[in-house]
Amino acid sequence: MSRTLVAFHAHPDDEALLTAGTLAKSAAAGHRVVLVVATDGALGLTSEDFRAELGARRLHELQRSAAAMGVARVIHLGYADSGMVGEVPPDPPGGRRFVRATGAAALLAGILREEGADVLMSYDAAGGYGHRDHRKVHEVGAEAARLANTPRVVEATAPREVLARAVRLLSRLRTLPGDFDPQVYERAFTPRDRITHRIDVRGHIPAKRAAMRAHASQAAADDGADRTLGQFLRVPRPIYDVVFGREWFRDPAHSGPVSDDIFAGLA
Repeated sequence: MSRTLVAFHAHPDDEALLTAGTLAKSAAAGHRVVLVVATDGALGLTSEDFRAELGARRLHELQRSAAAMGVARVIHLGYADSGMVGEVPPDPPGGRRFVRATGAAALLAGILREEGADVLMSYDAAGGYGHRDHRKVHEVGAEAARLANTPRVVEATAPREVLARAVRLLSRLRTLPGDFDPQVYERAFTPRDRITHRIDVRGHIPAKRAAMRAHASQAAADDGADRTLGQFLRVPRPIYDVVFGREWFRDPAHSGPVSDDIFAGLA
């Protein structure tokens, strides 16, 4: 039976690392995949070459990523990027930083109802590595699913222990930027025993890599430096498949063994 999956992310490129394989796999299986982003990512880090009109550029990159994954519809909720560190910047003229949004859950719930969503994909309570817009996605997603009576919520995450081990491996291969702090991943995401879904996406690695490559602005930095996304794209394919060939989710309502299908058991 064909289902509808709505994937809710904070910024363009967030869909690529943790969920692109599952989105591509779902689309390839005939399910309708809808991608919603809260912000345009205009405060993202990048090089001088990409800084002008960064928000518009990143939304264009998102469309290319979505096409690579087979996404049927892309929606931008229209909020402004809240930034990752420091004080939240003032709201832009006529806009609102996502962390200050008060009506986002109602907006997303309207999309869930319109699409007849069977599954909402959002983030874990930690927001992955802790970005404030990612934590807001978790809060907004949970409330929107409640308002829309969406049957299932799966929170994109990774088993903390596995991710930390993968980061240590990449560090030994010297494929990470010099200022990358592996210790962050010792505390981020979700403990292994709370993971409810483990999805094998190795058959959709080309789509996942294409989704990552689409976000050129997020792989660029000044003075010849390299961003984490750019480093990941240079990981040799056999190692890439090991590190990125599975994606993990947590369904707060799930009980029983770890599942390999986010749609399994839906009425």
